[in-house]
Amino acid sequence: MTIALWRRLLAEFTGTALLVTAVVGSGIMATALSPGDVGLQLLENSIATAFALGALILIFGPVSGAHFNPVVSAADWFLGRRAGTGLTGRDLGGYVAAQVAGAIGGSILANLMFDLAAVDLSAKDRTAGHLWLGEVVATAGLILLIFALARSGRAPVAPAAVGAYIGAAYWFTSSTSFANPAVTIGRAFTDTFAGIAPASVPGFVIAQLVGLAVGIGLLAALYPDAGQAADQVVVPTDERDPALDQRP
Repeated sequence: MTIALWRRLLAEFTGTALLVTAVVGSGIMATALSPGDVGLQLLENSIATAFALGALILIFGPVSGAHFNPVVSAADWFLGRRAGTGLTGRDLGGYVAAQVAGAIGGSILANLMFDLAAVDLSAKDRTAGHLWLGEVVATAGLILLIFALARSGRAPVAPAAVGAYIGAAYWFTSSTSFANPAVTIGRAFTDTFAGIAPASVPGFVIAQLVGLAVGIGLLAALYPDAGQAADQVVVPTDERDPALDQRP
């Protein structure tokens, strides 16, 4: 008996919501603490995001695997389907819905915490080919990292490794590494440092899907049997749901 789907979806919803809250909230705080210094604002935002992501993977990973990202869930389903591992098609649909809803909720929560309008659509245009290329690179690298760790039996270090990668990708990609369609959608609901204009969202999401395809292609070349480890992505879940145990 595996962990009940509703518990996994709750973990994905809550984890993604808190991730976006960390991204948006730290961006708001950074602009307040370091006005006029965009480099320092980005540093503060990236450090908070990296630390929060690692912590959230530790909290929610044993329940849902801590995907928090539709491209990670899609890769898990695609790579694991022939091996009978990873997410089912039904699981994938639920995960994506929970992640998108959580991301929107996370932006709203961050806005409210800083006494802003609950929903304030971003006016920050992020439409440019070099930004889309940055998203392809960031997303492909993330997929490659996560599945390489699982395939090589190093999934337990994923909280630190994934947090470090995202923190670094803030700086080495032109797009500051959204690398997540759900987070991209959620960040459209805040007109703050981390926001993205709704009109810019489709281009980012398409680039992320291209990055997903590139990442899967690299995995097929480097780790042909990566699908065997899909159950270990991002981190292994508990084998059983304690709530389902029969106790005298």
